[in-house]
Amino acid sequence: MREVEAVLRLIRPINCTLMGIAVLAGIVVATRGRLTETSRIVRIPLGFVTGFTFLAAANAVNDYYDRSIDAVNEPNRPIPSGAVHPNEALVCAAVLSVIGFMAAAFTNVSSLIIALVAWLLFTYYATKGKRTGLVGNLIVSACVAIPFIYGGFVVEKEFTSLMVIFAFMAFMSTAGREITKGIVDAEGDRIQGAKTLAVLYGASTAAVSAGFFYVFAVALSVLPWLLNEVSVWYVPFVVVADAGFLSSSLSLLHNHSRENARRVKNLARVWMVIGLLAFILGAFEARLIT
Repeated sequence: MREVEAVLRLIRPINCTLMGIAVLAGIVVATRGRLTETSRIVRIPLGFVTGFTFLAAANAVNDYYDRSIDAVNEPNRPIPSGAVHPNEALVCAAVLSVIGFMAAAFTNVSSLIIALVAWLLFTYYATKGKRTGLVGNLIVSACVAIPFIYGGFVVEKEFTSLMVIFAFMAFMSTAGREITKGIVDAEGDRIQGAKTLAVLYGASTAAVSAGFFYVFAVALSVLPWLLNEVSVWYVPFVVVADAGFLSSSLSLLHNHSRENARRVKNLARVWMVIGLLAFILGAFEARLIT
């Protein structure tokens, strides 16, 4: 049981589930909740599986390459604590990647291509990109935005304006969270030579940069409503998420200590989940006002 618990901590199943839900959100946005063809309906669980397993694989690979940094920043994580051997993490990542690729291959060619791009991005980030600082932050953000695009291609094989807006919102909010995380991890990143904004320019500059991305995401959230692309159900959830991002930004600007940055980073995930609900409900019920 301890081994299973350790592997679960390695892959972080709650985050993986949210990634799978992000794919489902992309499906809902692309179809407006009108899935009637059996051939498309059966692709839904395949899309979820790809999103779930790829993030699980990415987490395992990332922890493998970050094991020396985590020994300083997060010594209780599975690998530095000794609960999971580094080679076991790689095997876990390989198995999960194969499952994800199989699910994508059984969906359609477009999905397989997008899945390959996502896999290459997160592999590059874990092996080299993390130490590039802001570039690495943007790679992670792209990996979080891709599921919304991927979900659309699972069923429709085309872009929609709403899909693109939601993807950019996810990209911006994730970039803000990753920069915030850099403040938390600055000590270990500095030892490993990671060129994050917090390491290169200090916590204050990193806090301002994170706030910029959070505010940009909030500004984008107005577009779906102005374009009449969502229903009224979008509004209450996005207002809560926006208020959360703005208050977190102000808090980080006022106090950019490691402890407060950790708190803001964790809160950002909450605001992102609420925003995800806004995406789903707003798109699914959009037919009520069209």
